[in-house]
Amino acid sequence: MKARVITFLILIVGLCFLVSGSWIQIKAVVAQELLERSWEQTLEQGSPVQPWAWADHWPVAQLKLLRAKSELIVLSGDSGSSLAFAPGWNTNSAKPGERGVTVISGHRDTHFKILKDTGVGDLIEVVTEQGETVNYKVKTIEIVDSRVASIKTEQSGQVLVLVTCYPFGAVVAGGPLRYVVTAEAVT
Repeated sequence: MKARVITFLILIVGLCFLVSGSWIQIKAVVAQELLERSWEQTLEQGSPVQPWAWADHWPVAQLKLLRAKSELIVLSGDSGSSLAFAPGWNTNSAKPGERGVTVISGHRDTHFKILKDTGVGDLIEVVTEQGETVNYKVKTIEIVDSRVASIKTEQSGQVLVLVTCYPFGAVVAGGPLRYVVTAEAVT
């Protein structure tokens, strides 16, 4: 009897650790479904629709990485609360699909883990809130140190910059290295 209780307790503790360790991935998948609905409503109504009542973010674009066959909703803002659910647009940069430099960031272990398979020359599509599609072509991929590097948002033209932490398989998050994919609009 005692062994059965101990086994049961070990299984419960193990299950708790499993759920805790998978929480960010679970949240990202479930949120993407709610964000898809919110994105569809945003396109239909022509104005931002929050994915749930208490959300402090809303969809501003859809990002399509063609090689990876991946479509991601992009949220307003790139705070931790936004990035927990989807890639986020840095509101100090150009709005997705507009002239200037648009900066979108995401977590290396959820939505933006696909960037490791992105190559120079790949095509990326950005669908704006108005339903317009802007095509970009990847020009450079760099690994930079965030302590000394910065993204210049004052550039002319129409540039898309995707940023995530690096290395992708790091055990400890929060290091100074960033994986930066820069793409230019294709006319």
